[in-house]
Amino acid sequence: MSKLFSRFTNKKEKDLRVLRDFIHIYCREKHKDRTKLTFSSSDASVQKAMGDKKIALCPNCSKLLNHGMVKLLMCPYDPKPMCKKCTTHCYAPGYRESIKEVMRFSGIYLIKHGRLDMILHYFL
Repeated sequence: MSKLFSRFTNKKEKDLRVLRDFIHIYCREKHKDRTKLTFSSSDASVQKAMGDKKIALCPNCSKLLNHGMVKLLMCPYDPKPMCKKCTTHCYAPGYRESIKEVMRFSGIYLIKHGRLDMILHYFL
């Protein structure tokens, strides 16, 4: 698995942090009543790429973040396109619907809470 994580580029690190933040917002707002654990990885390069921010996620959101992280790192395109504009959909069927819901909810949440820079990301 470490070979996989050695494929981090600056863009993929940024994309991973965006994915982490979006899933964290979604889990925090939609799964308030669920038991959560601090998300961590045993791989040092993953921890470095995710930054120092500690997040707590429910088991389903942790699985989604793990799945998304692997798919991000295995993306055959360089540079990696936005998933919504990609012709090759690599997320497994259940995860694809979940990540769409997470991105839609969290993007709108950030825009409503003053993150105007997200408007450009959301529409482009």
